[in-house]
Order: sequence, then structure tokens, then C-alpha cells
Amino acid sequence: MIMTKLQPSDTSRNALIGLEGKRAVITGGAGILGQAICRALAESGIQTAILDLNQEAATQLACQLQTQTGTRCIAANADVLCQESLEQARQIIEDELGPTDFLINAAGGNSPRATTGKEEITAENGGPTIADSFKETFFDLDQHGFQSVFDLNFLGTLLPSQVFGRGMVQRKAGVILNISSMNSFRPLTKIPAYSAAKASINNFTQWLAVHLAKTGVRVNAIAPGFFLTDQNRFLLTDRQTGEPTPRGLKIIANTPMGRYGHPDDLKGAVLFLLSDASAFITGVIMPIDGGYSAFGGV
Repeated sequence: MIMTKLQPSDTSRNALIGLEGKRAVITGGAGILGQAICRALAESGIQTAILDLNQEAATQLACQLQTQTGTRCIAANADVLCQESLEQARQIIEDELGPTDFLINAAGGNSPRATTGKEEITAENGGPTIADSFKETFFDLDQHGFQSVFDLNFLGTLLPSQVFGRGMVQRKAGVILNISSMNSFRPLTKIPAYSAAKASINNFTQWLAVHLAKTGVRVNAIAPGFFLTDQNRFLLTDRQTGEPTPRGLKIIANTPMGRYGHPDDLKGAVLFLLSDASAFITGVIMPIDGGYSAFGGV
């Protein structure tokens, strides 16, 4: 007897993982990584609301994705640090698309004002007997720069989760997906504010996952490794030549796959964690890092 293996259609695949026809909100959707995630959503038939302070960029992306994929995409201006702004965006989105099934908190980033010039203080570059010894170190960091980075990453995740998560709990279904960082597991030199903020995202993700576990709402996070973005390019590439900096070379040397991540490398993990294929997964932080977190350096 010859057995014929039936191949599922694209429609049945989407039905299996429960994505087509759902509605997603993504903050920071016009950023480099956000754009890749938006494209993955639209290509999967998920109606997508792109929230960003850059209204022009968000609108352009929404129009482009809707034209290319045929999936409804809209843009909304919102400040993730202002609850009133988020509530206004939520109302617009619900009027246009309906209730939100998925929230992706992709707004975040680092700043040169929260970055030290020196990786560490040594006997050669620090100490009380050396003039200006603390310049470009932790002790010279700008308080407001540090606060702005922490707020953008942590409060910029907490507030949208409150605004859009409430409806999910009321409907007893939904997914909140946060964007952490490899930096949350292994703090990197020079960027203490970003390190602390992303570590807080991990803890918050686990806390909220437990808090909502019996409501039908799941909460997870992805932790990207090293991707070139507008926020870290100044640390990883030379401004004039475009060549890797010594820091960039160290990163590549410690990434077993030997390269930076490409934004499209996030797509599979995002769709998996949103889909019914991960229905019994909540409170996890999934590394997407080319093996960086698995490598001991030797």
C-alpha cells in the first residue's frame, strides 16, 4: 500500500498557530527591529497597529506593508511614557481594528548620555591621585541621561502593558511580548542604564506572567543578542569608516555564529511566542543571540 502524505495548505498552517485575522499593537514599530517584526506580523495575516513617536515613519511603513501583504495595517502616534497618549492611541486602534490580541513592547534603546567612555577603572586611568580620574566613568554619568534610558525601556514597557493588557484580561485571551536583551543576562561594559533597564524587563516579564497566568493572557520576552541599530551603531562601528570598532570585534569573536543578528532573525521566535503553538509557555525570556549566551569565551 502506498501512503500519501498530505501537505497542509497555508491556510491550515495559520489556523494551527492561530494568527491569521488577529490584531497586534507594536510600540516602537518604526525602529529597525520593530520594522522587521511588523513585516512578520503583516505577512502572517495579523492586522497591525504601529505605534511610534515618528508618525511619518510609522504611516509610511503601515501603507507599505498593507500594499505588499494585503493585511490591514495602521499607524498611531503615541508616547510610551504618557498614559494619556497611550489611551488615546488605544481608542483609535479599537475603533479602526477592534480589540487588541497581541501587544509587542518594542520601544526602547540606549543613549550616549548614559554610556561611559571607559570600559573599566584601572590603576592607570583612575584613582584619587590622578587629575580628572573619573571622567568618562560611572561617576561621571549624566543623571538625566541615565534616567531617560531606564524610563524609556522599563516604564515604556510597563505603561503600554497596563493600557492594552486590561482588555486582554477582560476578554480572557491575549499575549504580551516584551523585548529584553542579551545585556540583561550578561551586563556589558559602558552601558549600565540599558543593562539595568533590560534586567528589569526580565523580572517584570516573569512577575506579570505569574500575575496573569490564570486569566488566559500570556507574557513572554525575547532577548536579542547583537543587532546593529541606530542606538548602538556608535559603539560598534567607526563613524567615519564604517569598520567594526574594537568593541564590535570582541562581540563577533564571542558570538559562535560569527556575525551580528539580522532583524529578520527575530521573526520566527516572535510568531512562535504569539501563536497557539506556545499556548503553555509563559514567563520565559528567549535568547536570540547566535550562541553568545552559550559561549564561555574559550
